[in-house]
Amino acid sequence: MPVKKISITEFIELSFTLPVFDVRSPGEYNHAHIPKAYALPLFSDEERKEVGTAYKQQSKQKAIKIGVDFFGKKMRGMIESVETTLKKNQSDSNKILLHCWRGGMRSGGVAWLLDLYGFDVIVLEGGYKAYRNWVLEQFEHEYKIKVLGGFTGSGKTELLQSLRESNENVIDLEALANHKGSAFGGIGQEPQPTQEMFENKLAIELYLNKTDFWLEDESQRIGRVNIPHPLWHTIRKAPVYFIDIPFHERLAFIEKNYGVLETEKLIEAVTRIQKRLGPLETKTIIQLLNENQVKEAFLILLKYYDKMYLKSLHKRDNSTANIHSIIMDSTNPEDNKTKLIAYLKNKNDRAESIG
Repeated sequence: MPVKKISITEFIELSFTLPVFDVRSPGEYNHAHIPKAYALPLFSDEERKEVGTAYKQQSKQKAIKIGVDFFGKKMRGMIESVETTLKKNQSDSNKILLHCWRGGMRSGGVAWLLDLYGFDVIVLEGGYKAYRNWVLEQFEHEYKIKVLGGFTGSGKTELLQSLRESNENVIDLEALANHKGSAFGGIGQEPQPTQEMFENKLAIELYLNKTDFWLEDESQRIGRVNIPHPLWHTIRKAPVYFIDIPFHERLAFIEKNYGVLETEKLIEAVTRIQKRLGPLETKTIIQLLNENQVKEAFLILLKYYDKMYLKSLHKRDNSTANIHSIIMDSTNPEDNKTKLIAYLKNKNDRAESIG
């Protein structure tokens, strides 16, 4: 009986409950893969190159013979790797999902082996290429987005976390990008994903949050990755709920969260934006950091970021009508969540009474 092949739509749904195995080479997998997929490479990067060269320069049959030589030595190890993964996941089922680049010979060969052994194998038709097409489609959809705005140091990330705990739909772009957005945003973070991997993770989040959801107001570029253009245009049209927090509260928040970072890393970040800060401000900030006058250094930086954010805020589509300012007393996420939800309720109640 042939191994079952399914469409990308079916595959996505099953991927939330069944383990996904990616049989592409380590280099392909490390560049980007389906989130939570397990690497089960049929060939190493060097082996893949050799097989591919034989296919192009000699024949399909020659390439298959070379591939079989590599495959034969790995068969037992691949079976045991799948067994180990299922055991770790405490899975009662032997059903697994499998894919390669285009749903061709690599997935076909591995699927044959695993099916022969006794696994219930389901292969993605079109492979990872079909998945990437699906990813790009997610950015083209219209979404009901609520953008959480606020100057630097407003505790927006913490407020989003609190909203999520109250069962609000939230997509944390900074968490997906492993970056907090500013020149200082990469300090102390894990390495950023590739652009492709960022898109893969973001697409899944969009798919899971099909109703309206919250996003933090970000620049299109978050560290080294970019919010895809179609989604970015949708975000820029969405209403912004701007939490207006006193400057001294935000400065205290920044000092607490960034003041513990290495001085050398902070200076490197300041140096990266020296053209925008200007030579005098840059020199002053670096001197203050070297003298451990962290609060005074951040005071200058916060004024700079406030100016930049305000400029960006009013470049949005229908900016005046789409910006809703809510005055907050502090950066306390629980208090601010209560005020924000109350504001939204009052706004909706007013809209219903008018309607």
